[in-house]
Amino acid sequence: MSTGRFRWRRVRAMARKEAWHILRDKRSLMMALALPALMLLLFGWALTLDVDRLPILVLDQDRTPASRELISLFEGSRYFDILGEADDYSVLEDFIDQERALGGLAVPPGFQRDLKRGQRPAVQFLLDGSDSNTASIGLGYAENVINQFSRRIDLPRPPLKVGNWPSEVPLEVDLRIWFNPELESKNYVVPGLVGVILMLIAALLTSLTIAREQESGTLEQLLSTPVRPAEIILGKMAAYFGLGIVDALIAVVVGVTVFQVPLRGSLLLLAAACALFLFGALCWGILISAAADSQLLAYQLGMLSSFLPAFLLSGFVFAIENMPRPIQAVTYLVPARYLISILQGIYLKASGLELLAWEFGLLAIFGAAVFLIATRALSRKAVT
Repeated sequence: MSTGRFRWRRVRAMARKEAWHILRDKRSLMMALALPALMLLLFGWALTLDVDRLPILVLDQDRTPASRELISLFEGSRYFDILGEADDYSVLEDFIDQERALGGLAVPPGFQRDLKRGQRPAVQFLLDGSDSNTASIGLGYAENVINQFSRRIDLPRPPLKVGNWPSEVPLEVDLRIWFNPELESKNYVVPGLVGVILMLIAALLTSLTIAREQESGTLEQLLSTPVRPAEIILGKMAAYFGLGIVDALIAVVVGVTVFQVPLRGSLLLLAAACALFLFGALCWGILISAAADSQLLAYQLGMLSSFLPAFLLSGFVFAIENMPRPIQAVTYLVPARYLISILQGIYLKASGLELLAWEFGLLAIFGAAVFLIATRALSRKAVT
């Protein structure tokens, strides 16, 4: 059993030992360096939340200049791709049923006549609601185009009612979008991907290290030396910490150069957030490795406890505020939630430490807590 005071000299010796092991395993080293860039490229291109070029079919039953003007606005919008014109309503239904079109625009007879009379003619816009998210976004796009047509021809609008006070003055809205004015999902997805990738890489890198020592029988010999459990953890973690920093740098460079995601905030603050998060994630991997009896079990636990929570419960893909209350409570235990919040704030909003202090503090608490728990778990192995 290890005895004596804590010595940094022993930590450096453990770090050199683990670094030599990493350098000798060329395939694992190449995988650890190539996986972040590969995942970022794959998810960055494949995982997009943008909804545009929605395929729709048009049914123009009026065939007047007014109806053609409305259809031309849909044609000129980047959000819709008009496949053609249907001859009758049944063709429109068949295209949607067969998933050849996501929706359809039907202009009824007498459309221009009703406009000239000062009436508000009905226009039907059909949508396939199988994908509720895409359908709701497409509906919003269609409403915007129709509202644009109404303003162009100066359609009469109902009075605006604010509380109990009616007004005949139409409401003019000055719409401005901050931080991501082009509404490009990659500007939101790529910073989140950096957090998910770091959690996965860090946990998987260290989740095998103690289990490998245990399977080979060298863990008992190591624990019988004067090296303390805390020194073993810090030494092993130091070697993988350098590798994790390189992975973080690769992910940031790919995001900025390949996907053109703006990095508006402090690069130093970004590095500090990644380093703080890596410390906790690496300690989590060592804790899993100390608790598992085999490398296979450690790998499975590492994947289950790192990638899935970081992907599903961090707010990266699904908005936390839309989750059920019990699941929202669980997300507070997912450290990737705080890193992703920090990264998105630094990338898009140029947020400073004064706005991100809460997230930084929680990441520090997570790292310290997991380090202490991992040290205790390894100490119990030394006793037994």
